[in-house]
Amino acid sequence: MLKLNNLGAPKGANRDKKRRGRGPGSGQGKTGGRGHKGQKARSGGGIPPWFEGGQMPLNRRLPKRGFTNIFKKSYQLVNIDALDASFDADARIDAVALAQAGLVKYADRPVKLLGRGTVEKKFQLEVTKASKSAVAAVESAGGSVTVTG
Repeated sequence: MLKLNNLGAPKGANRDKKRRGRGPGSGQGKTGGRGHKGQKARSGGGIPPWFEGGQMPLNRRLPKRGFTNIFKKSYQLVNIDALDASFDADARIDAVALAQAGLVKYADRPVKLLGRGTVEKKFQLEVTKASKSAVAAVESAGGSVTVTG
């Protein structure tokens, strides 16, 4: 009986691995298909795909501009219209609750509340930053916003 544990490839589907350097009778003896001498004939030899034959590489020819600020703060953004759909009224919402609801990806990174849309329910929000319009919208619905950052 044919079952998942005894499925196999049909006869002739799989070939044996080429055995190189096993004498003249194998067809791949002596140099093993690598030709005579040279960098590509050596063990571990060959050139990487990005090597350009010794000319100045592309990444060194192109001009460099600007810099990356290593102290830049990046926030996970949440709009107030997403809160109504994901939470019940009188919910206490922080970064952990937002991550569990799938509105932000990480619970341990800063969250900024933005004011797109309207909010109908009353929430107690705790976020790192919030826009003035978002705070006004939540407070007009009877909720509160605590900014921790």
